[in-house]
Amino acid sequence: MSSITIRPTKSLKGEISVPGDKSMSHRSIMLGSIANGNTIVRGVLRGEDNLATMVALRAMGVDINDDGQTLIIHGRGLHGLTEPSDVIDCGNSGTTMRLLSGLLAGQNFFSALTGDQYLRKRPMKRVIEPLSRMGAKILGRSGGAFAPLAINGGSLDAIGYDSPVSSAQIKSAIMLAALYANGETSVREPSPSRDHSERMFNLFEASLKIFHNGVTVTGGCELRGQEVTIPGDISSAAFFIVAALITPDSELLIRNVGVNPTRTGIIDILKSMGGKIALLNEREVSAEPVADILVSSSNLKGISISGDLVPRAIDEFPAICVAAAYAEGTTSIRGAHELRVKETDRISAMALNLRELGVDVSEHDDGMDITGVDRFEGGAVKSCGDHRIAMSLSVAGLAAADCVTVHDIDCTATSFPNFYPLLEQLIRGGA
Repeated sequence: MSSITIRPTKSLKGEISVPGDKSMSHRSIMLGSIANGNTIVRGVLRGEDNLATMVALRAMGVDINDDGQTLIIHGRGLHGLTEPSDVIDCGNSGTTMRLLSGLLAGQNFFSALTGDQYLRKRPMKRVIEPLSRMGAKILGRSGGAFAPLAINGGSLDAIGYDSPVSSAQIKSAIMLAALYANGETSVREPSPSRDHSERMFNLFEASLKIFHNGVTVTGGCELRGQEVTIPGDISSAAFFIVAALITPDSELLIRNVGVNPTRTGIIDILKSMGGKIALLNEREVSAEPVADILVSSSNLKGISISGDLVPRAIDEFPAICVAAAYAEGTTSIRGAHELRVKETDRISAMALNLRELGVDVSEHDDGMDITGVDRFEGGAVKSCGDHRIAMSLSVAGLAAADCVTVHDIDCTATSFPNFYPLLEQLIRGGA
């Protein structure tokens, strides 16, 4: 278990790029594997989560060439995967496990999925239940509530499913299973979740219809291999956006970031708090909107965050909590139940750690109230094995009154392997 000590810095200045979008990387590997022909992917994230997906597809007979810059995926077609000879280890990746559950539900073979100690605690019934309605035979601990999962794949029936929560992972698992179902499968959500799957299904020429808060996929349609260029992940950019906002005399340009409107809740929230953020050079790449993001240090103010903004920023809330802790007044977060079932309980974990740094936090079932301070106290905090909490707390130390030590930072390798070298580069540039 490793630690890092972050010292207060005078400013952050310069230009950076962040690794490729994690959600798009997972989906490009999966769809490329079951498409006809080759798929070429540039900019893929090589964090542990995406590598787990790559290893899983290779275990099912997919030839994936990786020269460190580009993936060439030799697609095997919709029915070309083969039974893996061993249990598939999804590591810490909930996306790998949940999306593969949908993909494997339609295969004519047996498979088993497991993960690390954190993933085995995350809820899986929310995915298993709709897949079972389609005819999938899936077993797991506590009646299918938790991994390991055992999947006896086979023929599936189309369904109409009203998801009780807005979750791209639930929706995407059903969409992948729908490729193997007879007829049209529809998924409806309470509010829109991120739509990377819809965009990438279209790119790979699947048959689908998008409607308000939902999507319909027609089964049996063969996919075609594509060239995919993946932009930088806005969830990774979020740490540096907040860092530049809270660190005095800072100006930072983050190049080539995906700004899909289902993911830009973080930008809307921080702008509402008074953050100086501008999108430059807006364009479209591989059916996804992309821009450069210019951020300057700002005097932030507390706001209320709820409603449709929440699913559009669900992965970025640890970073938002840090911004709120440096904002004037109180920031109220509600309707964020999903934070309880991420890599850890992010509501409790962030509340506990912010209190350790001298911030007044009130915890609620679906969120928290954070009263900002001029500067954090120094201290020691813990990531709780959650990559986003580790990086958010590290950023918090940049504007603190004294050093902040973050314990258990190895987990950052799941999504952002070069986070600390990049942070150190920026700190040196602003010194």
